[in-house]
Amino acid sequence: MAGAKTARTLERHVPAAVAARLNKHYDLIDPDAFLDAYYPSGIGSTGQALPTIVWVHGGGFISGGKEQIANYLKILAARGFVTVGVNYSLAPGKTYPTPIRQVNTALAYLGMNATRLHIDPSRFFLAGDSAGAQIAAQLAIVISTPPYAQGMRIVASIKRPQLRGVILYCGVYDARTLNSKGMFGRLLRTVTWSYFGTRDLREDPRADQFSVVHHVTAEFPPMFISVGNADPLAAHSHLLAKTAAGMSVAVDSLFFPDDYAPPIRHEYPFNLDIAAGRTALERSVKFLAGQSLLTEGP
Repeated sequence: MAGAKTARTLERHVPAAVAARLNKHYDLIDPDAFLDAYYPSGIGSTGQALPTIVWVHGGGFISGGKEQIANYLKILAARGFVTVGVNYSLAPGKTYPTPIRQVNTALAYLGMNATRLHIDPSRFFLAGDSAGAQIAAQLAIVISTPPYAQGMRIVASIKRPQLRGVILYCGVYDARTLNSKGMFGRLLRTVTWSYFGTRDLREDPRADQFSVVHHVTAEFPPMFISVGNADPLAAHSHLLAKTAAGMSVAVDSLFFPDDYAPPIRHEYPFNLDIAAGRTALERSVKFLAGQSLLTEGP
């Protein structure tokens, strides 16, 4: 499995001085609602509260789990953050928009348990990779755009000033391209069928709601966004970055020339054995630190 391989590849990069709180049940009536939290072990006996990154794992909405990103979250935690990996229900067992609701509930749990988890509730970040990036970005719109939240029948569990930024790796942000041709197109249609219960979203009103690029406003939080030049989803990240910048959202992007070699593929930031992966990590940490230092929410 790709997730297991990712976790193994990252093992040698994980520092020792990280404490963990594992399998916390963030919604007692939901059997899928568990999260893991990590923070520097040196603050365990203190009351120190840190900026908190809530990470939504990838897997095409149909696979994956918080364990596959655990080592990456430990690496980030050692840089001076609380990091949280959130599990959500997978399709086709549960369908759209269940994951957005679940991660929103996880934010509420983290706010209520901020002290014991060393969380500074005034400095949250949403982050995700692949499908998780879409979920994180869509929840950021719920938090930043009240009419959109009302349309989804979701009450945001944190206020916009609490959300300092988003980190988006290799995501999908426009449903219009989910009917691509070829092998990748067939994969996308399988995902669409599983997550939405339909093979063609073009006539489904949920396609517009799902498409983050259609709903970004000036209130969207600052973003760090990255994708590889050989990622089949690359156009999505480029379009979202352009759209957000056009709305005067602060956008920090890490993109690569089309002829960049060797080719940078999907989920590349989790490979810290390549220069591009290390650059993505350092740029992400720099973005997080900069937004965390603001005395008030943006």
